Amino acid sequence: MSSFREKYLTNIWNVPNVLTMLRMALIPVFVVLFVHELDKWALVVFLLASATDALDGYLARKNHQVTAFGKLMDPLADKLMVCTALICQGVRGVFPWPAIVIVFLKESLMIVGGIFMLSRNVVVYSDILGKAAQFTFIAALVLSFWHFEFAAISLPLDRIFLVIAVVLAFAALISYARSALSTIKDMKQK
Repeated sequence: MSSFREKYLTNIWNVPNVLTMLRMALIPVFVVLFVHELDKWALVVFLLASATDALDGYLARKNHQVTAFGKLMDPLADKLMVCTALICQGVRGVFPWPAIVIVFLKESLMIVGGIFMLSRNVVVYSDILGKAAQFTFIAALVLSFWHFEFAAISLPLDRIFLVIAVVLAFAALISYARSALSTIKDMKQK
């Protein structure tokens, strides 16, 4: 346990990590606002959380503040925020449960795989497919706040974006798996 503490909980107080922690703290705030049908405020919180997602990684790289904590918690915060918002919209009947379950299983696999790779001191960074999937999930979720206004359309825009996001997410999963397997193979040969 002390090696975990030394690796992941040392030198965590920098702006990128605080933004990641803020994103984690915004998840229950989003849920409370959503449950109380304060949708405009829930959307503001979701957009704020999404903005911290873009900003923390940029600042970490720009200011050379990439930490083990950030490598572990940033993708976890992203996945938890997206999955939480999807579940909330599923409860409301906006998104179909099979799609939500597929996304949840895929994200769970990514979390387990990421932790496995980190335990071997390997970081698989987000690639263009992963960034595109995340952006498209965010777009789908933002549009989902107007789902019932789109009801006259046979297939609402939020669902179109959700399908695109799921396809991109699985393409990213395959890309990450290939990268991870290649890295593991290279490590074994050394």
